[in-house]
Amino acid sequence: MLLDPVQSRACIAKALREGRAILAVNADSPAAITDCLEAARRTGAPIIIETSLWQLTGHSFGAGDPVRGLVRYLVQLSAMANAEPYRETRVLFHTDHIKGPETLRILGAAIRGVEANLCGSTAHVAASSISLDSSEFSEEENIRHICTLCEIASEAQRDLTLEMEAGVDDGLTPPEVTKRLLSAVEEKHPGRICLWAPGLGTRHGFSAEGYPEFSAEAVASQRALAREIAGRDIGIALHGSSGLSTEKLREAITAGVVKVNWSSESLLIRSRAAAEYYATHQAELEKTHPKWKATAMDHGLQSYISECYLPRVIERMELLTGL
Repeated sequence: MLLDPVQSRACIAKALREGRAILAVNADSPAAITDCLEAARRTGAPIIIETSLWQLTGHSFGAGDPVRGLVRYLVQLSAMANAEPYRETRVLFHTDHIKGPETLRILGAAIRGVEANLCGSTAHVAASSISLDSSEFSEEENIRHICTLCEIASEAQRDLTLEMEAGVDDGLTPPEVTKRLLSAVEEKHPGRICLWAPGLGTRHGFSAEGYPEFSAEAVASQRALAREIAGRDIGIALHGSSGLSTEKLREAITAGVVKVNWSSESLLIRSRAAAEYYATHQAELEKTHPKWKATAMDHGLQSYISECYLPRVIERMELLTGL
């Protein structure tokens, strides 16, 4: 089922108490969403489905309009997550890498949600948790935007679960930056931040050099500082996980990472599978071949990709949850 913000906070808190992390997949197509739900169903673990600005404006969802893309994404995800066989699977929908002049319009729509017809009945569906891309913001702009989101939620009388980030691609976030950012939001809107995404020495994408600055000690230090500021335990969100070793990921989870973003490697697996499908089925795409239509249809391609992708998602989830 698709969790609301209150249920999401409880789910994240439970994972943090148990020393587990939740996989957060940046899913850029309906087929990728389905594969992620199936992986979660098979493992019995919760999963976070994320969308970024490029998905919301992309051809599969908004076709240029990010708010239309958000509505379409929400409706498609909730329709799948609240129906069999995924009704008992815990699914969180998270906004990731939303930036630019329409940030507040998009995230305001995610907070307010939409009415959707699910399995014959009307239900209100909204984002489970919210974050924005602060990479182009000053500290003051970051704080102001996060506080504005809290105000939007209050005015709309909607619950809100937030992930706040610092410069996640800028090395290690200094403690004084963490104090300034978290303290400013906690003072005005206490209890809204559930996840903290500081710079931990990783970067989005792949790195040929690895991440020499990354350490479990840096994670533990940020977690302890966030707890001191907020007066409660706040889980660490890890961006740029695709280049980390299994050992480093396990150490990070023990230290307090509770949400692990997974995008670059996920996209690479799916794109390589698509390339392999067309390369190995080239003869069947000739119009005189008796199987050309079945081969050309999206179902053939997506089924092939799923066979390659699904085991890798399950493997990743089992690593993070210790199953």
